[in-house]
Amino acid sequence: MPSEPSTEPVKKVRPAHSQRAEIIFRSLATAAGATIVAAIALIALFLLIRAWPSVMANEANFFTSTEFVTNNADNLRFGIRDLLMVTVLSSMLALVIAVPIGVGIALFLTHYSPKQMARPFAMLIDLLAAVPSIVFGLWGVLVLAPQLEPVETFLNRNLGWFFLFSDGNVTIAGGGTIFTAGVVLAVMILPIITSVSREVFNLTPAAHIEAAHALGATKWEMVRMTVLPYGRSGVIAGSMLGLGRALGETIAVLLVLRTSAQAGHWSLFDGGFTFASKIASAASEFSSPLPTGAYIAAGFVLFALTFVVNALARLVAGGRVNG
Repeated sequence: MPSEPSTEPVKKVRPAHSQRAEIIFRSLATAAGATIVAAIALIALFLLIRAWPSVMANEANFFTSTEFVTNNADNLRFGIRDLLMVTVLSSMLALVIAVPIGVGIALFLTHYSPKQMARPFAMLIDLLAAVPSIVFGLWGVLVLAPQLEPVETFLNRNLGWFFLFSDGNVTIAGGGTIFTAGVVLAVMILPIITSVSREVFNLTPAAHIEAAHALGATKWEMVRMTVLPYGRSGVIAGSMLGLGRALGETIAVLLVLRTSAQAGHWSLFDGGFTFASKIASAASEFSSPLPTGAYIAAGFVLFALTFVVNALARLVAGGRVNG
């Protein structure tokens, strides 16, 4: 009587050289990932070690003080309150301006513009990312600031009761303010937000779009019901990546705000320094360990802030956070 065929799956035996290649590739990939993690950890450790002696020698409150006096190593008085205020205000203003414009451009390129026009227009937007920061800074302080003066005066006169538009420490006279810096930063982060949003909108399933059209939806109704909900997480991720760029921008902000280095109010018509521009402005004075450590301490706060923002952006882009 013939024996019944075995139902057990046949195990495929890989050649020895294939197994070795897989082990080597896995090891190299793991080492590459570990190298990045180790580099970030070492940077944070370096900043913390170099900043700690200055923080301990600080005569003022590091988090609440508005002073940043490092001329005398025996009497260090520095705090990050004003630096944090200017950094947050300029970056958030840039985000408020750039996100609606960037999403609008992405929708236009993916669902409204003719195909012959979409590609060169997208390339033009992407080329903004290649413009050096110093060019944006010169444009902001020499061209944009005088043009924004009537807008700032109007907002101050009519909405001055709101703290963001109240009188700051800077007289509006064509000079650099946080408002001007925010507009410059908005132009700088626009390519990032537009590019990420455009890619996500292009990935909207065709079946969803066709179903909306089959139900009699107009173009805007189709976009509102299918494209925007599908691309929400991508828009959030692009916005946070742009925010990370705005938080760390240095030269452009330094050029715009260099003539109005005062802060104190939560007003868009203040001047002052961001974390990055403050460090850059004093780079030539890094000769003594304790004063230098004060700026490294500010750099550590900026490092932690941008790291958190970019980590959240990666979580959203990876689909781990629902927008």
